[in-house]
Amino acid sequence: MGFEVFAQYIKEKSQVSDEDLRRVEAVSQMKKLRKRQYLLQEGDVWKNNAFVTKGCVRTYSVDEKGNEHIQSFAIENWWTGDRESLLSGQPSRFNIDAVEDSELVLIAKEPFDLLCKTIPALGAMVNGILERSFIASQNRIQNFLSLSAEEKYLQFLDKYPQLTTRIPQSMIASYLGITPETLSRVRKESYRKKG
Repeated sequence: MGFEVFAQYIKEKSQVSDEDLRRVEAVSQMKKLRKRQYLLQEGDVWKNNAFVTKGCVRTYSVDEKGNEHIQSFAIENWWTGDRESLLSGQPSRFNIDAVEDSELVLIAKEPFDLLCKTIPALGAMVNGILERSFIASQNRIQNFLSLSAEEKYLQFLDKYPQLTTRIPQSMIASYLGITPETLSRVRKESYRKKG
């Protein structure tokens, strides 16, 4: 089932032949994660491109006080991984674990890069994804620096409505860079304003 989800995604995003999809499948590895199981641990080198076919994973770091700082979430039809570690070969500063039982398609860096070179439509699709990801990262940094806690939360609800019921409030607070107590207050205030 997992690869079919990935194949459908590729077909929707690019013009690839069935032969090209067979080449992609030949180098794809399916990975199942139980809730809280790691895909990547800090200190390990990330060597794959990863696509979520089922479930939800998060990428986060832990500071010296033991506080988690969530960088991103990934649900069905989203990509995940540590691009810096993948490209540099250096140990990752991040952990990736499953928020829910999850399934992913993994493709190691070398075969993935070769596929992107030899299947132009796939390469163009990946470049488009990387460009949108870069823009999203820039916007996230700007919003982190300039928006109030309430504005961050409301924007999260607007941008990721499918995540709000799947992710614990404590993780949403960590992603927004606010305390769970602040998030609780912000949620109460926003409900009262709607009210």
